[in-house]
Amino acid sequence: MARFVPTPFTVGVHDLMHRPGEQREKLFDIAMPEQMGEGLVAVQKGARLHLDVRLESVHEGILATVDVTTEASGECGRCLEPLTEDVQVDIQELFAYSLDEAFDYCVTDDHVDLEPMVRDAVVLALPFQPVCRPECAGLDPETGERRSEGQAQSPGESIDPRWAALHKLASEQDS
Repeated sequence: MARFVPTPFTVGVHDLMHRPGEQREKLFDIAMPEQMGEGLVAVQKGARLHLDVRLESVHEGILATVDVTTEASGECGRCLEPLTEDVQVDIQELFAYSLDEAFDYCVTDDHVDLEPMVRDAVVLALPFQPVCRPECAGLDPETGERRSEGQAQSPGESIDPRWAALHKLASEQDS
């Protein structure tokens, strides 16, 4: 069995173990030791992670209910401008007393490590294509400049050279 290594996310549960009905609440304010997430937006290293944790003893193990609040930063998927976004996730997982395929997490040396479940939930809550604002027009495909809100989003009039002869023929027939 893996040996217990404490982290800022570990909580001792010796007083709750094998006492169904007992519960304890705890607040955490953790500076992220490393970046959480990849892509256009992530919870950056050093960002504050606020955890409101309730631990309840049940027959099978310790039931952890966690409300996570943090801030993710990155760039807009349309215009590449910097952005920040609030992230709020509610998680509930059972930490089993024994290792079993039915459970993803287990109590180790009278402790529960909340980091894997928090990391999984927060990363899944991050937007895949974040936008700075819903009406963001993005970048102009020809110039690469940021489009203004009133600027048309229709494609330009440039003709692919492979189709130039066909375009010329169509123009002649229209005349």
